[in-house]
Amino acid sequence: HAQRRRQDGGPAHWERMVRHNNVVPNGHFHKYWQKSVVTWFNQPGRKARRRKARAAKAAAIFPRPVSGALRPKVHAQTVRYNSKVRLGRGFTLEELKEAGIPAKLAATIGIAVDHRRKNRTLEGLQENAKRLKEYKSKLVLFPRRNGKARKGDSSADEMRTATQVVGDVLPLEAKAAPALEMVSVSSDMKNFGAYQKLRVERANARLVGIRRKRAEEEAAKAKEAAKMK
Repeated sequence: HAQRRRQDGGPAHWERMVRHNNVVPNGHFHKYWQKSVVTWFNQPGRKARRRKARAAKAAAIFPRPVSGALRPKVHAQTVRYNSKVRLGRGFTLEELKEAGIPAKLAATIGIAVDHRRKNRTLEGLQENAKRLKEYKSKLVLFPRRNGKARKGDSSADEMRTATQVVGDVLPLEAKAAPALEMVSVSSDMKNFGAYQKLRVERANARLVGIRRKRAEEEAAKAKEAAKMK
């Protein structure tokens, strides 16, 4: 078909090919794209439903804490994360024994127990035992049946003023940042060559075997020379 050319004789813009080594336009747009569209119009309703479910659960388990049982303070696994502290699965039998709480009683008063975990350090054992003793001192124990208090249950005044704990039971405290010590810069600090010091120490570490072998050879030669005299 006839096409109008430019005044300078060159091809029109629809006759020119694209530049560079690009993919030839080959779009596939005749698709049923509506089936891939995901809507979220029920977000506000779901939010309200979750809130009502949390309130109903809190009312059903009153006066027990909303977040569940008391958890121990443990270090995370692997070398990468073992400096971080988090809540663990449950207290060990040694920690319960140190705090003076029977293992069978612990599960009935809101304390999680993990018989598989082991205490690797004395500091961790003492820290979790202290956590158990603090929980025990603040614990308000209701009778299992109304009007039939047993040994160990709290008094009527304590039960009357008890409130339900919202959030983690005895949450972990944030680690305080180490305090910075301000010092005055001395002349020795200014004149110290850190780069040269690192090079010397790196060379010492690299040549330690060669120098030891050389010293042994010289000692052997000196011993042979002493025998020859």
